[in-house]
Amino acid sequence: MKVIAIIPSAGQGLRMQTEVEKPYIRIGGRPILAHTLDVLDQCPLVDGYIIVVEPSKPEACRHEIVDAFGYQRVLDVVAGGATRQESVFNGLKTLDVDTDVVLIHDAARPCIDPVLISASIRQCRRDGAVLVAVPAKDTIKIVRGGMVETTLDRSTLWLAQTPQTFTCQILREAHEKARQENYIGTDDAALVEWAGHDVHILHGDYDNIKITTPEDLDTAERILHRQGRI
Repeated sequence: MKVIAIIPSAGQGLRMQTEVEKPYIRIGGRPILAHTLDVLDQCPLVDGYIIVVEPSKPEACRHEIVDAFGYQRVLDVVAGGATRQESVFNGLKTLDVDTDVVLIHDAARPCIDPVLISASIRQCRRDGAVLVAVPAKDTIKIVRGGMVETTLDRSTLWLAQTPQTFTCQILREAHEKARQENYIGTDDAALVEWAGHDVHILHGDYDNIKITTPEDLDTAERILHRQGRI
C-alpha cells in the first residue's frame, strides 16, 4: 500500500514570540521541521511526504530545509491556506490517485518516535482511521464566567496528538464534505468523525509534545537529547 505523509507547517507560531516562523526555529542546531522530517526518513512504511507551508514560503522551505538537509523523499512543498484544515486539503489535492494511506503529522511535533508512526500505519490498514492520543493526566473542568460549571470524567478524556492516519478515500471524502457544508474541525480526526466514520485510538507518547510556546522549546530540547537526536 502506498503511504504518503502530509506535514502541516504553515502556522505563524505567534505564541513563540519570535520573528522566525516556528518550523525554522532551531533546536540543537537544526530547524524544528528538520527534526520532524528526520523521523519520517526513518520510517520505511512511508513512501514520501508533502510539506505544506505558509503561502509565501514554498521556495524558502525547499532551499532552507529540503535542499540544505538533503531530504530525498519530499514529493512536493505546497502553499497552505488560511486554516490548518485548508492547508491539509491543499496537500491532499497533490496526491497521486494510487495513494492508499495518508498520514498527517504536525511539523511542530519533532519528538515523535518512528515506531509510533509505523504502528499508526499498520493499524490504519486494519481500521481505516487512527488517532494517536494519550489519556488526560489532569482533571478537566468546564468554566464559564470565572466559575466551574462542571467537572468532566477524566477516565474518558484523551489528548489528541499526531500522527493521524487514514485511508486516502476516507480522509478525502471527509474534507470534501466539510468544504461543501462549511464545517470547520479542530483536526483531521474531528472531520472524519463528523463525516460518520469510526476513529480508532492508538496509545501515544507523552514525549510527543507540540511546540507552541517558548517553554516548549526547552522541553523539546531535553526530550531530543534524551532520545540521542541532538
